[in-house]
Amino acid sequence: MKVAIFGQTYKNSTLDYVVELLDELEKESAQVYLEDEFQELLSTSRNDLKYDTFTETEGLDDTFDMFVSFGGDGTILRAITYVRDLGIPIVGVNTGRLGFLSTFKKEDVRKVVREFVQGAYTIVERSLVEVSQESDVPEFSELNFALNEITVSRKDTTSMITVETYLNDEYLTSYWADGLIVATPTGSTGYSLSCGGPVITPTAKSMILTPIAPHNLNARPLVIADDTVIRLKVSGREENHLVSLDSRIATVENGKEIIVQKAGFTIKMIEYTSESFLKTLRNKLLWGEDKRN
Repeated sequence: MKVAIFGQTYKNSTLDYVVELLDELEKESAQVYLEDEFQELLSTSRNDLKYDTFTETEGLDDTFDMFVSFGGDGTILRAITYVRDLGIPIVGVNTGRLGFLSTFKKEDVRKVVREFVQGAYTIVERSLVEVSQESDVPEFSELNFALNEITVSRKDTTSMITVETYLNDEYLTSYWADGLIVATPTGSTGYSLSCGGPVITPTAKSMILTPIAPHNLNARPLVIADDTVIRLKVSGREENHLVSLDSRIATVENGKEIIVQKAGFTIKMIEYTSESFLKTLRNKLLWGEDKRN
C-alpha cells in the first residue's frame, strides 16, 4: 500500500493523530510519503518523523492507493491541487469544525487504514468545474479547476455588479447582485448553501447557479445539467471584479468573458461504509433533529 499524507497547519493535539495513522500504516508495511512542508511542521515537535516527501509538482503519481488530508474542508480543497488528474483516492480526517468533505473524526483515524484494508468503502467520483483557457485568465492557466465552486463577485465597491449569463449560448438573465456562484454537487453544501442554494447528492450530474444577495427578488438558484457551457460577463461601477476557484482568487477586468464548464476529469473520494454522505447530512445539518421530540 502506498499512501500520501497532507496537512496545512496543525494544533499540538493533531500530531498525536498523525502518529496514530503512521503507526497503523506501519503495521500494514505501507510506503508513506509526507507533503514536504507538512513534514517540516511536524518535525518541529517530532524530529524522528523522516519519510519520503512530495510537493505540488513532484513526487505523486497514479501508483498511490490513498491520499490522506489532515484538516478541514479547506485542506481537502487544497489537496486536490496536488492530486489533480492523477486519480488518487482522497480521504479527509477532520481536525476542524463542520467538515462535509473531511468526514472522518480524528479520534477514529486508525479506522482510515483498517477499513480501507478490509474493503469497507466505495470510491465516489466528484465532478469539478473549470474556467476555460479561452477565458484568458493568466492566474488560472494551470490550476483552472475547482471542486466546490467558481464565483464571480464585486471588488473595491459596495455597489452591486451585473452578471450577464448565457447557457449554451442562449441568454438566461442578468443577475444584479453581489456576485454569482457556479457550484458542483460537492459545493452544494458550501458557499452556495449559505446563499440559499439546494443540497445535491455528490453523484448528481448537475451544477447550480446561485446569486449572491440578488437585488432582483425573483432571482432564485437554478440547477442545470453539468454538460452546460456557461458564459459570464460582468459590468459595474468599478473596472475590475473577482473570480475565485474554491479559495484561489484572481482580479479580472470587467467586460471580459468568463467561460465556465465541467472539468475533463474527476476527483475520487473514499466514502467509508461507516461515514456516508447521508449520515453526514444528519450529523452536520441536524436533519431530523426536533426539540419537540
